[in-house]
Amino acid sequence: MGSKQTVFTHEQLEEYQDCTFFTRKEIMRLFYRYQDLAPQLVPLDYTSCPAVKVPYQLIGSMPELKDNPFRQRIAQVFSEDGDGHMTLDNFLDMFSVMSEMAPRDLKAYYAFKIYDFNNDDYICAWDLEQTVTRLTRGELSAEEVTLPAPAEPVPGPCGKPCADSCVTSAHFLSFPVSVG
Repeated sequence: MGSKQTVFTHEQLEEYQDCTFFTRKEIMRLFYRYQDLAPQLVPLDYTSCPAVKVPYQLIGSMPELKDNPFRQRIAQVFSEDGDGHMTLDNFLDMFSVMSEMAPRDLKAYYAFKIYDFNNDDYICAWDLEQTVTRLTRGELSAEEVTLPAPAEPVPGPCGKPCADSCVTSAHFLSFPVSVG
């Protein structure tokens, strides 16, 4: 009889379950997806907690991200160094937040971080321009993308969300400290 290979210790699996919205089976499935991205880089034995990062180029090519105009930004937000290269922990965190089981306020927190391109904890006109550029895949001219400096609240589809959020006097959106 062959011996069964151990990918994680019992304690590691319990910790991953505690820190994500996944079952053991789902964690193992995601581990093998991570390992399949770079089999020459990611070992099949994680019991010694290897310091491995899968490059952004491989993360960004995953079916869940490859057609997403925010794929690079998503990878940057979930990677510990902000470079898009992901450890297994980063990878599991990303999938956990994007899972159906994650609470809406956690999803909103990460969505805010993804749209905050300059990482200043505000969504400013430049961040919105970056968002529009990505959503339109760069097909608009600079004039069409540039937002005017608002003298008063912006009408239209953005009006309601902007009114419900924290808008500073400098016309920035900030993430609310307490949601409720």
